[in-house]
Amino acid sequence: MSDILIRNALSVVTMDETRRELAGADVHLRNGVIVAVGAGLEIGGAQIVDASGCVVTPGLVNTHHHLYQTLTRAVPGAQDALLFGWLQRLYPIWARFGPEEMFVSAQVGLAELALSGCTMTSDHLYLYPNGARLDDTIAAAGEVGLRFHPTRGAMSIGESDGGLPPDALVEAEAGILEDCIRVIDAFHDASEGAMVRVGVAPCSPFSVSRDLMRDAALLARDKGVMLHTHLAENGEDVAYSLATFGCRPGQYAEDLGWTGPDVWHAHCVKLDGQEIDLFARSRTGVAHCPCSNCRLGSGIAPVREMRDAGVPVGLGVDGSASNDMGSLIGEARQAMLLQRVARGADAMSAREALEIATRGGAEVLGRDDCGQIAPGKRADIAIWDTTRAVENAGSWDPAALLLAGPTRVRDLFVEGRRIVTDHRVTSFDLERALVRQSQLVRGLQDKL
Repeated sequence: MSDILIRNALSVVTMDETRRELAGADVHLRNGVIVAVGAGLEIGGAQIVDASGCVVTPGLVNTHHHLYQTLTRAVPGAQDALLFGWLQRLYPIWARFGPEEMFVSAQVGLAELALSGCTMTSDHLYLYPNGARLDDTIAAAGEVGLRFHPTRGAMSIGESDGGLPPDALVEAEAGILEDCIRVIDAFHDASEGAMVRVGVAPCSPFSVSRDLMRDAALLARDKGVMLHTHLAENGEDVAYSLATFGCRPGQYAEDLGWTGPDVWHAHCVKLDGQEIDLFARSRTGVAHCPCSNCRLGSGIAPVREMRDAGVPVGLGVDGSASNDMGSLIGEARQAMLLQRVARGADAMSAREALEIATRGGAEVLGRDDCGQIAPGKRADIAIWDTTRAVENAGSWDPAALLLAGPTRVRDLFVEGRRIVTDHRVTSFDLERALVRQSQLVRGLQDKL
């Protein structure tokens, strides 16, 4: 791979160990790695990318998503429901998915993330109707070109056993664990710079058994992969835990081996002080999903308290059926605004929110090779045109992206490969995927 020189940036927001911001700086990329950062770099034969008037940041990191939901945005009957009612409206639609729905929905969702500056994303796929497999989303990520952390989710307790999902969408627990082993062996890459790492992710305490949660943790640690699930998402979630398990969600997680630096939980809106201390001591990560939490009326997660205590926190767009959008830069802005609403205008700065969206997310996913613009880190770079963006016009501090935009990235590099060029996805045929997505949506509507 040839050398690439991103030259003469208005500002390079490094998110390195000292959080440097370098004016008029260059970034040298080679073979998927950042070689040098500084002013006046001269690299013979390098491909030049002019970043004049642009802010350059690490690629954003999405720590929680359900890519399959990109086919079910703004579904009537689910638009104004709380979490449990929302799920019950959508389960019958998702039960009609198959491999193509999973693939195309992931393609479109990943492209949407890329245009919002995201270079690395996790995905939580916990239902596999009609022959769908985790392999379908992994194939989509390979086409789009994002760094991918798919998780093999699962549901095992259906309605007939007191669970929330319909029986048609649950799986036998022995089969779940067997398929976890299959996808880890087939796709997980533990090496530095890996493009695919697989996690184990039973869906939630209200859709799987305690035995599966415990066995999944043992399996993941035997295989050396990370663990992920939903936890303490709203008041209903906490009430279910108290009524069913006799304890709060944090205690439930600790009892079953679901705390530690190899674990991250989605949402955690309702963690109390003791649970925050538990997560801080154990270095258990949190995927904060502010827009989805707002959309479902779940509440405002105590991110300020988590950060102050030392809990690793990243951002997640969550699924497009609960967020209806997949903009990670928008998620970062919303995270900042919610903490200010709850705790005052000085509760979170634009730069801290951007740190959570980059370096913070990489830490949550166990990727110390990503999330920074520093020599030796992976070449995952977002270039934001702050001079020619109308929403940024008049900004005195273009590096404070979350206050004034822009909201669409100009160029995006993943492992040194440009997958967005001049505000357009160039790694695959997005227009064709959008046409097919519309056809699939109509097909789902016709079946109902």
